[in-house]
Amino acid sequence: MIVLSVGMPRAGSGWHYNLINDLMKTTGCADARHIRERYRLQNILTEVNCNIGVLSVRRLGMVVLPGLMQTFVIKAHAAPTNTSRLLSTLGLLRVTYIYRDPRDAMLSAYDFGQRALTKGRPNAFSHLSDFEKSVDFMMEYVRIWEKWISEKNVLIARYEDLLTNYDEESAKLAGYLKLDGIRPGVKAVIERYRPGAADNQQGLHFYKGKIGRFREAYSEEQKSVLKEKLGAYLAKMGYEA
Repeated sequence: MIVLSVGMPRAGSGWHYNLINDLMKTTGCADARHIRERYRLQNILTEVNCNIGVLSVRRLGMVVLPGLMQTFVIKAHAAPTNTSRLLSTLGLLRVTYIYRDPRDAMLSAYDFGQRALTKGRPNAFSHLSDFEKSVDFMMEYVRIWEKWISEKNVLIARYEDLLTNYDEESAKLAGYLKLDGIRPGVKAVIERYRPGAADNQQGLHFYKGKIGRFREAYSEEQKSVLKEKLGAYLAKMGYEA
């Protein structure tokens, strides 16, 4: 089986992935980084956290083969597909999805991309050179959020809830993964990823992570644009416009 950790970019998805990966490893599951090397999947599972990219027939087919023999965790930011739905129905894919207030997520993406540019190491967010490009970029992932919350058998989590109510959210995650939350190994992993304890670990992508930072960073005009673009979505997500 494959556990698929999907997330909105800059929404704690690296944190969520590594928490899930280490929780599953307490059961003897393989680390996807080792699967990637063993089955030569470097072109399919990329970056530190084994990001599969789009959930296409080809890509999912290549990871399902080793997934038939052992369970491991992979990451994505993409929308669900007919293939992911089929694998989920067959019990070959277990999916979690994490999102964040898209206004904070887009600000974080912009900042992260611009910091990388100043260091001479552009990343996937460095093309977000202004507010308008950042809005267009985030709207794509808001539409992906809308698709995931309509899927069956997916554990939905919010970054803010994981940050402020970690005990309840991590217990919910452990239950979804069918793990015994009182086992010492499981409890140790949960403590390791408690907010504030894992900020400097590689692959977690933390920088500031402050809730509502967009309110101070954006002008009134920009916040008005965000309200117009995101208003209907924000209410469904549980945020104030």
